[in-house]
Amino acid sequence: MLNKIKADILPSIVVFLVAIPLCIGIALACGVSPVAGLLSGIIGGLVVGAINGCPLMVSGPAAGLIAIVWDIINTHGLTGLAVCISVAGLIQMSMGMLKVGVFFRAVSPSVIQGMLSGIGALIFFSQVHVMLDAVPQSSGFSNLLLLPTALYDGLFHSSNPQMHQAAIIGLTTIGVIYFWSYVPEKLKVVPAVLVGVIVGSIVAQTMQWQVNFVQTPKTLFTLPDYTSADFWAKADYLGMMMSSLGLAFIATAQALLTATATDKLHDGDKTDYNREVFAQGVGNVFSGLLGALPVTGVIVRSAANAQSGGKTRVSAILHAIWILTFILIFPSVLGLIPVCTLAAALVYTGLRLMNPKVGIELAKHSRIEMIIYLVTAVCIFAFGLLQGVLIGFVMAVIQVIYKLNHCKISVEKEDNKVTIELKGNATFLALPKIAKVIENTKENQEVKIITSYLNYVDHAILELFTHWESDYHKAGGQVTLDWDDLKTRTRVKLNTDQNSTELN
Repeated sequence: MLNKIKADILPSIVVFLVAIPLCIGIALACGVSPVAGLLSGIIGGLVVGAINGCPLMVSGPAAGLIAIVWDIINTHGLTGLAVCISVAGLIQMSMGMLKVGVFFRAVSPSVIQGMLSGIGALIFFSQVHVMLDAVPQSSGFSNLLLLPTALYDGLFHSSNPQMHQAAIIGLTTIGVIYFWSYVPEKLKVVPAVLVGVIVGSIVAQTMQWQVNFVQTPKTLFTLPDYTSADFWAKADYLGMMMSSLGLAFIATAQALLTATATDKLHDGDKTDYNREVFAQGVGNVFSGLLGALPVTGVIVRSAANAQSGGKTRVSAILHAIWILTFILIFPSVLGLIPVCTLAAALVYTGLRLMNPKVGIELAKHSRIEMIIYLVTAVCIFAFGLLQGVLIGFVMAVIQVIYKLNHCKISVEKEDNKVTIELKGNATFLALPKIAKVIENTKENQEVKIITSYLNYVDHAILELFTHWESDYHKAGGQVTLDWDDLKTRTRVKLNTDQNSTELN
């Protein structure tokens, strides 16, 4: 055990180096102090990491939650955000104790991938503006529409030197992050994002460019003002509850998706999903109380942990200790980092989340899945994270209902013989269509009904077959229907001699 703990020291340092720029960048993208992001990383390691169900997964602030956090701050303020995070944490703890966390794995992959792509687009189009030292808008479409003007001003308009300088730093950062994947394997121990941010910072400091730098708050740790009577008097309780539910759902879905991905990167113990949801909830309760950002599982830091040789949860805990040490001893270092270089790192992250290859792969599997993916992503970009996820989820449910109740009917006629073949699921929803086909069959014919391709037959369809067969016989026709085959596809016991059905 001691050897495993020793083996976790180097991975913890790697994760720490990855986490520092991401925690700061995500905080700034949300519109809060960089310390709030770093504090979330500490909570994700010390609190969640100590009790989580996926030992090698690292939790902390996530780019995937930027959109919903931004929306909550704009609607309810910073104190409202703290309340929403704590309530979301309590909801997650309840889900873990009720053992419903595993059901989040049942969310359609097309919805999850659409959510990630939509979030990636929101991050990309907002952070490009920040990378140019411009102010992002509150909606994805507004950022998209203003992007050409911002790019022109930043890249070609020399009368705005600040935007031009920020653009150079940002593009340099992205270039370094991209090309770092081609360096020798030994150098890759140093995270690409960290290298990009360091190079961007060196360029800004060396050239003495007047771009925006990270502002270090005078007080590192500031607790939310829960005692404000004015806040509670004006609070939108229903709105905050809905935001808390949405935050709990999205944070849980991302954490469990990340846990599943992390399990594939190592051969050790696999995830206890209910325990993981509970641990995420505990972390978010702490985050809300301490004024940090919400925490969830994050794949970049988790992958860095597993790929650098992490063995136990100690690596996640140690990385949080390194972050805390950094804040306490080197807070002034934050002021040397230009905002544009952190935004550039998030622009790169947004591009990777958008990943059009996912849509292509879904299209190979199912055109409907690709449509759900695209609609989810576009709706998140157009209307917001919660609305987009809800629309995608409803579409996925409708698709399942359709598949479960879809019944394909084919009819072949030859002389005086009619063959009716049924495929899929013959439920009461398909009854009108089936009834129309069999009741329109001419009298005095030989009718064969093939049901061997049916997955399920419900009581309403069986009654239809029973009564129609009796009437058709009386009219002089012949019916061939494999009642024994139907018995294997339903819980209903058949009495064909009396042309009746009886429930088991």
